[in-house]
Amino acid sequence: MHRLAGVELGGTKTVVVLGRPGRIDERITLETTSPDETLGGALEVIQRWQERSPIDALGIASFGPIRVARAAPDHGRMLDTPKPGWAGAAVFDLFAAGLSCPIALDTDVNAAALAEYRLGAARGCSSLVYITIGTGLGGGVLVEGHPAHGLMHPEIGHLRLRRAPGDGFGGACRFHGDCIEGLVSGPALAARLGCHPGEVAADDPRWEPVAQDLAQLFAHLLLTLSPQRIVVGGGVSARQPHLLAMARERVPEMLAGYLPDCTDEALARIIVPPVLGEDAGPMGALEVASRAL
Repeated sequence: MHRLAGVELGGTKTVVVLGRPGRIDERITLETTSPDETLGGALEVIQRWQERSPIDALGIASFGPIRVARAAPDHGRMLDTPKPGWAGAAVFDLFAAGLSCPIALDTDVNAAALAEYRLGAARGCSSLVYITIGTGLGGGVLVEGHPAHGLMHPEIGHLRLRRAPGDGFGGACRFHGDCIEGLVSGPALAARLGCHPGEVAADDPRWEPVAQDLAQLFAHLLLTLSPQRIVVGGGVSARQPHLLAMARERVPEMLAGYLPDCTDEALARIIVPPVLGEDAGPMGALEVASRAL
């Protein structure tokens, strides 16, 4: 059995794991600070593990946007990310210089999608979308079990969708204002609600336009990508589970009968929370490592 390492590089914390697909044997969590400190710290952890016994491959699951195309001259480099100090960070190159094993890199949400596909809420599906709602909103897409890459990688959080009538919130995204990330991410909800989202009761009417926005996202994903499963994770959805049900209930009206298979009962099976929870990212990094082989 191969001995694999994985790095889930997040905007707030970085998780370094040792194990194999479906099993984490060791885990070290680091604060995400500067690129040199964070990436160097993760590399030191892996090198210590490698001194004990060889590591067969490394998988990196990174926040973005980041260049994932292997043929690109800036492969593995961070693009214009909102994370201060990280634009241009050579994520892949640092690990490649310090390790001799095969290395593969993908987005954190594509990796989480792989983990839920192999081990969690999307087992038995061939196509899925993994959405995480927290500090931002990210989306990973798998088609026939393979992460979607192309011009870059999916940036679902920056879709601009039809707004609920009368909703005047201008949005919180520094790029697009009222894209879906600018409407329902954690910072957006704090600005929209005027307080921490955890202080707002589930039956508060202020959740109505938020649920409407999420329903718009789900309807667009169903119409454009036709996923068999939409897995919705992240801190916001975990702490406000009523939002998922509220949004799901509004999807049939938006589809207006166009997708007859999307009944209330079917949508309850299609749009679901994750099974792996916070382990989706680290386990996904190990899945990325296994594909490096």
